[in-house]
Amino acid sequence: MPPRARLARERARDAVTAEILDVARAQLAEVGPGGLSLRAVAREMGMAPSALFRYLPHKDALLTRLIIAGYDSLGEAAEAAEAAVHDAGPAERWMAICHATRDWALANPQEYALIYGSPVPGYAAPQDTVGPATRIPRLLMALLGDALAAGLPVPAPGADAERMHAAIAPLRATMPPEVPDSMVVRGLIGWTHLFGAVSFEVFGHRTFDVLDDPAAFFDHEMRLLGGLLGLIPA
Repeated sequence: MPPRARLARERARDAVTAEILDVARAQLAEVGPGGLSLRAVAREMGMAPSALFRYLPHKDALLTRLIIAGYDSLGEAAEAAEAAVHDAGPAERWMAICHATRDWALANPQEYALIYGSPVPGYAAPQDTVGPATRIPRLLMALLGDALAAGLPVPAPGADAERMHAAIAPLRATMPPEVPDSMVVRGLIGWTHLFGAVSFEVFGHRTFDVLDDPAAFFDHEMRLLGGLLGLIPA
């Protein structure tokens, strides 16, 4: 096939795939991940199921594409917010990442639920999702690495250093080598608490019956968490 024809064919395929994902996102908002159906997506697009199966052969493939797209969209939002204040200092970078994460989750609650909610029964995420899923942790680790280079004290490893080293070993390959284990552990704690706070709000556990101003509370708790990480002066 001539290069120009091949390019046109690839563009057409990408356009159809993008439309499939858009329709699936709308379906996701209505029926949730467990109710996703390639046949329903095909019907909405006016396609025969057999034609759609040439793009995505089964439901798991559709879920994987949606999950990767969700992680990438969230990661891009956090990276863009961090880049906008990259030269301002660790505190500003940390808060930009936190607020961008919350803003994206509140604007995209169904996609957030897909990637950080209950696992979809019968679905096992493939290795392809790992890279997109670690974009924000890697962004946080890069921030901690820069803070260490700027003079942030290295946390003491603690009495259970060997056990922690073994626990985080699978993640070390994705983290900057200059960030010591003790700081990786702190970064993982920061990541967990950030997404825990966001999940509480997205899933309705921070309603106005609990907090009068969830946004102000989130800002305050992220500043406290940034202080615990050493990124925000006390």
